[in-house]
Amino acid sequence: MLACAALTAALLAGCAQPARQLGRSEDAASAHWSGRMALQVEGQSQAQNQSFSAAFELEGRPQQGRLLVFNPLGSTIASLQWTATQAVLQQGERITTSESLPALIAQLTGSELPVAALFDWLQGRNTAAAGWQVDLSRIGEGRLRADRISPPPPASLRIVLDSGQ
Repeated sequence: MLACAALTAALLAGCAQPARQLGRSEDAASAHWSGRMALQVEGQSQAQNQSFSAAFELEGRPQQGRLLVFNPLGSTIASLQWTATQAVLQQGERITTSESLPALIAQLTGSELPVAALFDWLQGRNTAAAGWQVDLSRIGEGRLRADRISPPPPASLRIVLDSGQ
């Protein structure tokens, strides 16, 4: 579930201003975001619902980037790095590799997530993603919400970015 949440956070975060530029122009679409995320995935019954929350740091763009997920004490519980040709997830001693970020996310969550749209959302662009609805109305406050309507199961991701982003 931690890997699922790490990947989901990377892919479903909402829109906000990047915390800092990484020495590139805004056109390069590579930036850094940090904050807290909460993911809820509906099961067929109340007992099968899953929820996860954690702190995170995300940097990069859809073609290349890094996501770190932290427990409440600040220790790293998952690290995900990707390029256009490979994604690597590390959880403690366990390392999982895939040809692409969407493939690794699909393996962990059972469905693909809108990677490109996520990065657009983080930059305040309301990009359409099949099966997803995003609410950017509170992006100025560092808050976003994205809901997966289809395919099932429904999921809801909430992001609260650190102030100053």
